[in-house]
Amino acid sequence: MTVMLLTKYNGSILGPIAKILGYLMNWIFIFLDKIGIPNIGLAIILFTIVIYMLLLPLTIKQQKFSKLSAKMSPELKAIQKKYEGKKDNESMQAMNLETQEIYAKYGVSPSGSCVQLLIQMPILFALYRVIYAIPAYVPMVKNVFSELVGELYKQEAQATEFLKNLTNSSMYSKQFTNELFLGGNKEYITNTYIDCLNRASSADWVSLKEKFSALSSVIDKAYGQLEVYNNFLGLNVSNSPSFTIKTAFAERNWLLIIGALLVPLLAGGTQWLNTKLMPQAASNDSASENDTMAQSMKAMNTTMPIMSAVFCLTLPVGMGIYWIAGAVIRCVQQVIINKHLDKIDIDEIVEKNKEKAKAKMAKKKEYVSQLNSKATINTKNIGVNTNMSQKQKEEALSRTENSRNNAKPGSLAEKANLVKQYNERNNK
Repeated sequence: MTVMLLTKYNGSILGPIAKILGYLMNWIFIFLDKIGIPNIGLAIILFTIVIYMLLLPLTIKQQKFSKLSAKMSPELKAIQKKYEGKKDNESMQAMNLETQEIYAKYGVSPSGSCVQLLIQMPILFALYRVIYAIPAYVPMVKNVFSELVGELYKQEAQATEFLKNLTNSSMYSKQFTNELFLGGNKEYITNTYIDCLNRASSADWVSLKEKFSALSSVIDKAYGQLEVYNNFLGLNVSNSPSFTIKTAFAERNWLLIIGALLVPLLAGGTQWLNTKLMPQAASNDSASENDTMAQSMKAMNTTMPIMSAVFCLTLPVGMGIYWIAGAVIRCVQQVIINKHLDKIDIDEIVEKNKEKAKAKMAKKKEYVSQLNSKATINTKNIGVNTNMSQKQKEEALSRTENSRNNAKPGSLAEKANLVKQYNERNNK
């Protein structure tokens, strides 16, 4: 089994992305250290800004798709209404053809929005990995633990037993039972210790100092440096708002309680604002209110802000900072994108796409003509054998017709069948 490098994620897909994002986070933290403000909270904000700026082209494409989708929605619904209740093969093919023409007219793909999301999702998931495990990707932060962990390793049995019972150590329970840990692999054991200490609360550090009083100076040194790195507007980014509220209430520190409460409230509020700024689908009649997808989106837009607030109440403040920063950046981007899209002349786009569609249609007609010739030749070949009776010829033609009607998708027979239907419609 491969030795785990702290909490670096080694998955085949997200692992390499997280590694690249980790380099970015490290460069940002080094920059902040150079200018004298090495702070994890500030690094997360700058990191989030850079990531969303890099994703801006995809965001613009996605929002453009949403705006055009809202514009062409009435036309798509008209087609659906036109073929409502018609389940025969010819009607379904005609409906698909007319639907494709609408998408071509507006220059979008039915899967356009999904593609943008599929590209963004791995990046965002990998981004979570980096933020949740800062010491794994930022050596300066990891080095804060080095001396303390080295001393704790000398008292491995007692240290392991203590670290197992820290506030957030349950998430690393599998590491304590890993064969590398049990086998005495020093690198794996020290990395596990850093994982636990990185998620340790302020109360955990007090308990650690009481348990290992001989290491009090080393513990104070590590904790003092972490306070510089972790302190963001009075909040410790490694503690959760719920824990901060609990400890601050015992100390009657009302200012700290307000600050801790603001994290989940801002996370939910900015998320709600973000959903309101998103382009909304056009609604021409009350029927659209019953549309399943519209109802699902409405429910998601209602629940997501609430979920954001609940999650940020229990997750470390650092994750809350990321969610708030991300939502604020998306809101700013959305306002700018909306203004940009409002200036776009949809009719001009449609005209350009019509010209493109004509060029594609010319190529398609040439291809259809070739298929038509092949289909005609194949049909004529059935009657070439002069020794066949009229009845045999009719049976052969019937078999050919049935073969076309039951042709496999993408086969030459299916294409020949489409050519026949196309010709019959144009000759009427």
